[in-house]
Amino acid sequence: MNIKRKLRKLLWRAGYDISRITPTSHPLARRKRLLEHYSIDTVLDVGANRGQFAQELRNDLGYKRRIVSFEPLSSAFELLKASAEGVQGWEIFNIALGDSDETQEINIAGNSYSSSLLDMLPSHVESAPESKYIGSEMIEVKCLDSIFDDLCKPTNKIYMKIDTQGFESQVLKGAEKSLARIDTIQMEMSLVPLYEGQLLFNEMCMLMSEEGYSLVAIETGFSDPNSGQLLQVDGIFHRFPASLQES
Repeated sequence: MNIKRKLRKLLWRAGYDISRITPTSHPLARRKRLLEHYSIDTVLDVGANRGQFAQELRNDLGYKRRIVSFEPLSSAFELLKASAEGVQGWEIFNIALGDSDETQEINIAGNSYSSSLLDMLPSHVESAPESKYIGSEMIEVKCLDSIFDDLCKPTNKIYMKIDTQGFESQVLKGAEKSLARIDTIQMEMSLVPLYEGQLLFNEMCMLMSEEGYSLVAIETGFSDPNSGQLLQVDGIFHRFPASLQES
């Protein structure tokens, strides 16, 4: 056994690993390459929480172009506002995106980022007790279609990330007209039911295919800490020109 493999086994026993940061082996490197390859100049960050995704884009992936973040929860939005303060090209909105323009009640999770407009199922609480709902709040919900032209230009190359805790299909429904101008979508998808009424991985992939998108990458997400079962993934979808789809 060579020194490199011995060192790696020692790290494994300690709960660590070393891997090359390449687009073929590392999810962040792959996403960075996709953003560059698709010439993305605008990221719609739907379900921003306190700004974790946008900060990852800025600090880890080196993305310096425009980010538009949407976060409805008042407590999380205050943290988002602090994160975005003074950062050029980062705009924030205290709203949720969905399939209607109205006021709705959102469930507040103990860990904040699991908050959802949908009821949480016992399977989620069992895997993450800290996610249990602890309250609720009235929030403003908008269809992306109703605000899209005010946010984006026809020439923009748009990457939309949706992390709305089971509400992803409703966000897409409210963006039916806008999708034609959104080339790439990153979306959280559940492999098992975690929220009441949510569409699961296979259903979401079918929905995206019907909208003309192809799955180009998968990033692992939430897992059950006891069994190790993977419960959620992020899928990245891209709409290719018709000429490439036919070839």
